Amino acid sequence: MDQAGDTSNRRVAGKPRVIVTRHLLPSIEARMEELFETRLNRADTPMTREDLAAAMRECDVLVPTVTDRIDAELIAQAGESLGLIASFGAGTDHIDLAAAAARRIMVTNTPGVFTDDTADLTMALIIGVPRRLREGTTLIRRERWTGWAPSAMLGHKLGGKVLGIVGMGRIGQAVAFRARAFGLQIQYHNRHRLPQAVESMFGAEYVEKLDDLLTRSDIVTLHCPATTQTEGMINARRIGLMKQGAALINTARANLIDYEAMIDALESGHLGGAGLDVFPEEPKVDARLVALPNVIAQPHIGSATVEGREASGEKVIANIRFWADGHRPPDQVLEALV
Repeated sequence: MDQAGDTSNRRVAGKPRVIVTRHLLPSIEARMEELFETRLNRADTPMTREDLAAAMRECDVLVPTVTDRIDAELIAQAGESLGLIASFGAGTDHIDLAAAAARRIMVTNTPGVFTDDTADLTMALIIGVPRRLREGTTLIRRERWTGWAPSAMLGHKLGGKVLGIVGMGRIGQAVAFRARAFGLQIQYHNRHRLPQAVESMFGAEYVEKLDDLLTRSDIVTLHCPATTQTEGMINARRIGLMKQGAALINTARANLIDYEAMIDALESGHLGGAGLDVFPEEPKVDARLVALPNVIAQPHIGSATVEGREASGEKVIANIRFWADGHRPPDQVLEALV
């Protein structure tokens, strides 16, 4: 049966009961309160597992974020009225989509709105790591800069270097568009090769094997989803394949990288640096990474723009309204595609 046409889990009369797990932009929260029977989390205290379970027993619509893990056990405890999980954000690896489908709970996300924001931050890291921006900032802040010198703070230019993009979806392509303007040679690895017209637009060369891409690249940037196939894909063996002094950039998902192996390579000097926006145990960041002068670490801000967060909230509202009206939401996530 079409999930969009199933009204058995939905309030027939009145506004849908919506519970939002984190504090969103005030304009988005105000609009939600106008349209729905909404419970907000203005204190922005992350919900515990028990809080999530209680919310899922009470609401018609849950609005979680990527930091809320909605697994099969939680979904099994959900109340009969829960018919929609309208996730705030593009990623869906924090939700057990198969378990949701089995309970006939629809899942939506907010794709596309953070593409440029994440690509912008990625490009900042691609520039910042080879040019040693963290080290320069540290010198100034600690008042250790002794003045200009012809051999001081030497980094590496971008022009002519090979940028290896792992995952050439929306964000990967947006990074390629930006990187080409800096004179980088674009090579990419993807599950499927892009059409020749798209490759020509970015001046991108397809590399079928990930190992080959890693051996060729001066800078490697990751833009693939977190799946069982991609977990730990950048492991000790593959880091060993990378060029001496290469840089590794990750604004996607932390579990794509074996962080222990990466730290070892950074400490040994095999890797020249890293630019990271995601970490395995957020908000905790390994002290060894913080101590390394060749690592630029950011607090998961790839999507942190006013414009992006507002657009994501508007998509959440649209998805809820479509669902509540008995129509298929524009951003429904199909479990069969996972």
